[in-house]
Amino acid sequence: MRIGQDSIPYVYSLHVSVHLVAHPVAQDALLALRDATTRPSHFRRLAHRLSLVVTLDATRDLTTEASTVNGPLGPAPGDRVAADVVVVPVVRAGLGMLDSVLELLPQARVGYIGLQRDEHTAIASQYYSKLPPINAGTTVLLTDPMLATGGSAVAAANIIAAAGARDIRLLCVVAAPEGIAALEAAHPAIRIFTPVVDRGLNAQKFILPGLGDFGDRLYGT
Repeated sequence: MRIGQDSIPYVYSLHVSVHLVAHPVAQDALLALRDATTRPSHFRRLAHRLSLVVTLDATRDLTTEASTVNGPLGPAPGDRVAADVVVVPVVRAGLGMLDSVLELLPQARVGYIGLQRDEHTAIASQYYSKLPPINAGTTVLLTDPMLATGGSAVAAANIIAAAGARDIRLLCVVAAPEGIAALEAAHPAIRIFTPVVDRGLNAQKFILPGLGDFGDRLYGT
């Protein structure tokens, strides 16, 4: 298993599928995101770059269909993405990954889930949800950069599953063992795509070493 600096090995069960994105470009961007001196403008560019690589890894098995286009020198056969894809960012941090997904899958439909975490209890409460039509054949890419306690990811997955989704894939930037365990308990069929699993959470439920509050660093607030 590929793990990051200051991370510890973590044994996953056979239920939750955790895909560690070990691509050098993703790891390089992750290291720069961790740097406390990285300014919001550069942080956004790095988050976009890393999210592109994570999205590529998360969508490598999408359904395609054979097609042919008229090229300059004649017909050219190839494959088109045929999967029904919906991307759902968890507002607000998940918005930092949305443009990357749409850059690669411009045909994807978009839903939004607004969750707010209580700073004392770390429990996520929903304040907004707007999803396009979803069914059992839809691939849902859930973007939530920091999988810490797993509270927001589980809450979002509950909403998406209730809408009819069966193929839910979580795209994140940093994950903690506690969050993975929470998802395993609630949604054992979900797949997680992340460049790193860090060692755990501190008393305030922040990931260690993590990279701080993703939303605050993304927007400079």
